[in-house]
Amino acid sequence: MNRKKFIQLSSFGLPALNWASLGSVAQKPIVISTWDSGMAVNEAAWKILSTNGRALDAVEAGAIYIEDIISCCVGLGGYPDRDGIVTLDSCIMDEKANCGAVAGLEQIKHPVSVARRVMEKTPHVLMVGAGAQQFALENGFTKEPAQLSPEAEDAWKKWLQTSEYKPVINIENKKMNGPFAPAFFEDGSPNHDTMGLVALDQSGNLSGAVTTSGMAFKLHGRVGDSPVIGAGLFVDNEVGAATSSGVGEEVIRICGTHLVVEFMRQGYSPEKACKKAVERIVKRDRKKAADIQVGFIALNKKGEYGAYAIQKGFEFSVKSGIETKKYSAKHLL
Repeated sequence: MNRKKFIQLSSFGLPALNWASLGSVAQKPIVISTWDSGMAVNEAAWKILSTNGRALDAVEAGAIYIEDIISCCVGLGGYPDRDGIVTLDSCIMDEKANCGAVAGLEQIKHPVSVARRVMEKTPHVLMVGAGAQQFALENGFTKEPAQLSPEAEDAWKKWLQTSEYKPVINIENKKMNGPFAPAFFEDGSPNHDTMGLVALDQSGNLSGAVTTSGMAFKLHGRVGDSPVIGAGLFVDNEVGAATSSGVGEEVIRICGTHLVVEFMRQGYSPEKACKKAVERIVKRDRKKAADIQVGFIALNKKGEYGAYAIQKGFEFSVKSGIETKKYSAKHLL
């Protein structure tokens, strides 16, 4: 092949090459998060990452940002359990496998920061309920009023008319009231909302965090995957990090994010690793999988990222020095 012909063919193939390598361009620092609400979350994290800050500080800042948004289903503005009580779950994990989590936490505004205190100040990983609240108060957090937001109270009262739990696929992505998605449809069908994010800093270290108010109108005491290390979040600084969103019980059953990271350890790309974890869920019970959503996002040590979901509609957000964008994840069903 002569030089002229080679240049012509190379130029023709370039656009396709760029499209095919989406998400596979090594970059750092970078932060990725679940859903389109992650765009603003990423911006909060980026303020730290862009000044050579630590990934751990960045993911905490991102989670704190969304916990402050009263109109979102994360934090104290979230939707309550069936008894009308808002309970919060959160976890955080750094590059050294240090991790902390809280579950069933009431009246504390920033559960992600309590989770970090558990990680840094105790020999434990997970604290729950009244004990977690006591720990928070002893470490400088203040108790907020046990009062539902107007939106949450209206939704709860509406749900009480039927008291029926019916998960709605991609409810996190249904914009109905305000800038973030509520946890119910017009017919009162409840679900959940979760914010998970993972980041790689300039030093090449990974961290992740998850925060949620859990499934709307759940049984009091129910805990999903979000605060469970290896289910809702897992970080291995040699390999990568992953987080999830969707029906947490299904993620727990396969230790989902740990599985994603182990697939990356075997050499799979982040997207392929997420796909294989989704396949594991669907293979276990395909009929059940047809009615639920689970999505994974993953980031490897190189700064390459990817996502995959059971159903169409799962979105994730990316922020780095070369892009600020929302993507629709590929899906299996």
